[in-house]
Amino acid sequence: MPVPMLRTLVTGGAGFLGSNLTLKLLSEGRQVTVLDDLCTGFASNIPEGVRFIQADVCEPLVGEYDEIYHLACAASPDKYQAEPLQTLRTNFIGTSNVLELARRCGASVLFTSTSEVYGDPRVCPQVESYWGNVNSFGPRSCYDEGKRVSESLCYTYSERYQVRIRIARIFNTYGPRMAPDDGRVVSNFVVQALQGKSLTVYGDGSQTRSLCYVDDLIRGLVCLMHAQGANLEAPVNLGNPHEMSVKEIAEKVLELSASRSQIAYRPLPQDDPTRRCPDIQRARGWLGWEPEVSVEKGLAATIDYFRGQLT
Repeated sequence: MPVPMLRTLVTGGAGFLGSNLTLKLLSEGRQVTVLDDLCTGFASNIPEGVRFIQADVCEPLVGEYDEIYHLACAASPDKYQAEPLQTLRTNFIGTSNVLELARRCGASVLFTSTSEVYGDPRVCPQVESYWGNVNSFGPRSCYDEGKRVSESLCYTYSERYQVRIRIARIFNTYGPRMAPDDGRVVSNFVVQALQGKSLTVYGDGSQTRSLCYVDDLIRGLVCLMHAQGANLEAPVNLGNPHEMSVKEIAEKVLELSASRSQIAYRPLPQDDPTRRCPDIQRARGWLGWEPEVSVEKGLAATIDYFRGQLT
């Protein structure tokens, strides 16, 4: 007897992570619907064979689905700080709508949270049990606190209505399908290097990031959605535990792109985290997952991608 095709909804499916996830799900035989208002995503990112609904996740949702990957929310600091109220609405109202839809149709929900829930951490690497050091009264708070309240909504729907939830705390992810104006460290550096502009490093460049290639991250999301076992409603870090300074990342981009650009230093923005590095013991133990793509290989592929986009 044939296995029924899973009906999958991807909110934010026209964005960087959402479109890469959609391609992965299609390759695995899912029946995929993408919901996106295209405020930061692109219709050109949506592959053939996908049902597309152009809509705001803050509006009531309808449909029948088996699983929902909830990615809708601007993730670039430039984008979410430009529309802070919409960022907050997307996280609270949008996540509430997704969870209500899941409750009505019995769908599983994977919510893509963020390493930003740890704020400017006082422990490193960041373990999921760490409650964070987040400023609720600053320019990044719309995103940081928005994601934190979304996690709380997921917890409450799980406890009260037994909605099956999964929470992925995503650390810096990069790769093909990033927008040139994404505003995050890798896209900024690669575009600047390819255009012969100075690479903008904030502060002295000693602050750290951990870079996870998009294929690894997408594999982790799918593993998390379908993992079985106790405690899987708890948040799980997905990221690369290899910590690099921002200056090291800039130098690696210059090396791999063969760019003659220089590094230009600028003042550190308010609440910019000084360290980012995930503890991934949960992901290893619960999912059997860890990153496989090296930073050198991933950056080379990303540089090639942007070369094609910028020509």
